[in-house]
Amino acid sequence: MLATGAVLAVTVGCSAQVATDPAGAADDKPGGGNGGRVTIEPAGPASGTPSARPAAASKPPATPSAEPSKSATEEPATPEPEPRPQPKTVLESGAEGDQVRELQARLRQIAHFDRAPTGYYGTVTAAAVTSFQAKRGLPLTGTLDTVTWERLLGMTRKPTAAELRPPAVKKPAPKPDPRCMTGRVMCISKTSRSLSWMIDGKVMSTMDVRFGSQYTPTREGTFKVGWKSRHHVSTLYDTPMPYAMFFSGGQAVHYSADFAARGYSGASHGCVNVRDEKKLASLFDQVRTGDKVVVYW
Repeated sequence: MLATGAVLAVTVGCSAQVATDPAGAADDKPGGGNGGRVTIEPAGPASGTPSARPAAASKPPATPSAEPSKSATEEPATPEPEPRPQPKTVLESGAEGDQVRELQARLRQIAHFDRAPTGYYGTVTAAAVTSFQAKRGLPLTGTLDTVTWERLLGMTRKPTAAELRPPAVKKPAPKPDPRCMTGRVMCISKTSRSLSWMIDGKVMSTMDVRFGSQYTPTREGTFKVGWKSRHHVSTLYDTPMPYAMFFSGGQAVHYSADFAARGYSGASHGCVNVRDEKKLASLFDQVRTGDKVVVYW
């Protein structure tokens, strides 16, 4: 069979190529050319022309890294320290009891408390605690917390019974005023700063007392107990006045925790302060309304 302008499209790779017979009509003659056969040569680059897709360059063999991986050398993360617990309050102003007495005795061993333990946490004890804290570089709170207490325990020894409760120094009773020699009398001397409970001229008990300042003096003279109040609180100063025995208006004989803590470095607002609570509690039970009170120099 004869074919004129036979064209054969062959897809090779990504492009369409066309093959034609160069002899033209000669192909139509028997025995001419290649006998009408179309020879398809495989597609490829022309001789002497570079390849459209150069061969990929060979990669050098991978060499192990001279530096070890980061994960192999990285130090493990250091856990953050747990926060320290905050100090807790052990004792503070207004506290009373044996632990306060022990605190005072221990502070006295290292010269931070200069008087006999009273068992009451007042301004003097707070100042002594602050002094101790300042010496040790602790926060200056004046309050006994767990850190301050542990530091104090490590620097002191357990107080003896005599250190906790020193024996009282007995002083002779002052010569009483003549007005105290008859009947039931609280005989109060400003000179000796003492109160003597007397019955018919006989001294039954004596205790230390403190008076008002020059601006709020304790009145002198002869009075009577007008009324008593075991758990009294001052309506004027909002302060406790236990075992109060009123004798002249708002002035009374009563227990003073401040007197127990500060001694004579302070003063009352005109009342007669007593610092020995046990003695005054006993006296409170004995004194009756109407008993005599004598305040003199």
